[in-house]
Amino acid sequence: MDRRHFAKALRKNMTEAEQLLWRHLRAHRLHDQKFRRQQPIGPYIVDFVHFGARVIIEADGGQHNGSDNDAMRDAWLRSQGFTVLRFWNNEILQNTEAVLEAVLKELAKGVPSPPSPLPQGERGENELAPQDCP
Repeated sequence: MDRRHFAKALRKNMTEAEQLLWRHLRAHRLHDQKFRRQQPIGPYIVDFVHFGARVIIEADGGQHNGSDNDAMRDAWLRSQGFTVLRFWNNEILQNTEAVLEAVLKELAKGVPSPPSPLPQGERGENELAPQDCP
């Protein structure tokens, strides 16, 4: 099965913790931020990703406890410019608000605010007007 089909299968079979987290992340529900779920990135499929802030969220069960594969995976994702946040499934299920706060805190670091447009008449002198462009 290729990665796209595997990701689609994972979306259909999300864990209870992933489903709960997705209810808060989907459709711009978390402070109007855009997340994708079960997204292929390089050789991996991540649980949730915010591409603008380059933040990945992983919901981990017991099989991830001390996993060397997870360490290699996280190192590769970090080398691609992503921050990886890992939460235990029971943490997501029992303390959802704290998990969401941690996600928002990380997003605040990585989502640059759009620059404010300069007021009319305050453009730089070296800037060409549209009619002056070749």
